[in-house]
Amino acid sequence: MQIVNVKHPLLEQQRPADDTVLIMGFFDGVHLGHQKVIKTGVELAQKHNLKAVLMTFDRSPRTVYQHEKNFKYLSTMQRKAQLVEQLGVDYLYFVQFSEDFAHLQPQEFVDQYMVGLKAKYVVAGFDYTYGKKDIANMQRLPEYAQRRFETVTVPEQLINGQKIGSSAIKMFISQGHIQTANEFLGYSYQNQGEVIHGLQRGRTLGYPTANLAVDGSQLVPAIGVYATRIKIGKKWYGAMTSVGYNVTFKENTGVTIETNIFDFDEQIYGQHVELEWVRYLRGEVKFDGAEGLIKQLELDKANALKALD
Repeated sequence: MQIVNVKHPLLEQQRPADDTVLIMGFFDGVHLGHQKVIKTGVELAQKHNLKAVLMTFDRSPRTVYQHEKNFKYLSTMQRKAQLVEQLGVDYLYFVQFSEDFAHLQPQEFVDQYMVGLKAKYVVAGFDYTYGKKDIANMQRLPEYAQRRFETVTVPEQLINGQKIGSSAIKMFISQGHIQTANEFLGYSYQNQGEVIHGLQRGRTLGYPTANLAVDGSQLVPAIGVYATRIKIGKKWYGAMTSVGYNVTFKENTGVTIETNIFDFDEQIYGQHVELEWVRYLRGEVKFDGAEGLIKQLELDKANALKALD
């Protein structure tokens, strides 16, 4: 898969050489609903011998239109690219969501980007918009297309009657319902980041931890202890991870992500790792001292191993 980074306007040399099926959306998290849209586009491209092109943005439109601060993402651009590539897309366009780009009128957007990317088909979810939703929605797209391409609308995707959407998944993750989030994602949620120096309290308890500073503005799961997996280099290890405030020792460190990696004893400071969240085990508990905490950590490890088995 080839990645093309676009700073508006789209340049002639950035246009595809061949006709395309253009898949549109922000696709934060690339959840099961998104996967249905992307697979529909890829299958259409294969059927008509066209290139599958996915166009998305470098940041959420909400940060521009609604001026949302501290917006949290389910996937970094790098993670999104990784997930999209697995679905068979040929070209991934990341368009910088600048103020100039945001002010394009619906017809301008269609002409410059949908037609500009040589779309013979445009595939998007039922709620996709390219401007104000009352005038720039999937129902109106054939008018703007002016018979230059066909539109394919993928209907709402549900699990147990609930829409599969990024907002719902964020809510699950924020409330510690990681298994439900994973069901809606279609894979285990991840954070990516760098291993940094911590207070090394875990080492004195017999449970050394790797402290993770996450990349960008990723959403971190709710406070608690989880069964996790961690990828170091090219290898995955079982682990248990605490998201918390170190309440037992009253250390004013803010929220930390500390991972005890099973059957592992190497220095990995400064390394970039992937942390996969498998199951919520318990909330954060304040203990009277180290002895009570160690007993709980023994139980946590047993429960984590069971969850990972």
